[in-house]
Amino acid sequence: MRSENPVLNRLDQTSRREIRGVAVGGAEAVSVDDVVVRTVGLLLLTGATAAVAWVTVRQAVWLPAALAGAALASIALVLVISLRGITSPVPIVGYALLQGLLLGVASRAFELVYPGIVGQAVVGTFGVFLGMALLYRARLVRATPRLARLVVGALLGIVAISVVNLVSWLVAGRQAVPVWSLTGEVGWLAWAFSVVAIIAGAFSFILDFDLVERAIRDRLPRRYAWLCAFGLLVGLVFLYWQLLRLLSYLRR
Repeated sequence: MRSENPVLNRLDQTSRREIRGVAVGGAEAVSVDDVVVRTVGLLLLTGATAAVAWVTVRQAVWLPAALAGAALASIALVLVISLRGITSPVPIVGYALLQGLLLGVASRAFELVYPGIVGQAVVGTFGVFLGMALLYRARLVRATPRLARLVVGALLGIVAISVVNLVSWLVAGRQAVPVWSLTGEVGWLAWAFSVVAIIAGAFSFILDFDLVERAIRDRLPRRYAWLCAFGLLVGLVFLYWQLLRLLSYLRR
């Protein structure tokens, strides 16, 4: 069955080629342990980079522009790695480092305004991840083509709006689409955008679990563990950002 998820489509194409022996060449097949080890490693790298950035990176005139550049580079990496199905660890590790930098600086700023919010967002992120894993394991939620279309469409829309707003902020100093509030007042559009983003982020884990399951079922080479781990890392980071934003609205 063809999926609407471009990553899964590419994985299916690769599976057919490599099962015929075109690219496997006797390579050891990917396993759950491979995915877990790489996912944990990427999370530790992201967390360590965030901790260093939290402590060492201080406010400066150039900092906002540098962070905006890092955010655009992260988005570009996500799109290239996902759409091309890249399994090399180099760009994936680069994404982890960039996100660690962004997370460290932004989380410190949020924590100064809303003490305890970072811990709440971390607990919420892994709580949602565990909940979706249990739902997938129980087969209560499946990665159907319709779900893939909805999730991928929502995520692409969120990314597009975020990029437009980021560019607009760099050029004009304001958002093109007011979906993020830095003031005490939060409009309905910001609330709706935040809730939709969290729901889309949560269900993206279902697609990630399906990606892992397909890779193991089709006995793809071990290097595909990097792509699976990357998908899980992106989902966790994305969900953390959205929960951080929603919690800041609730704390005002």
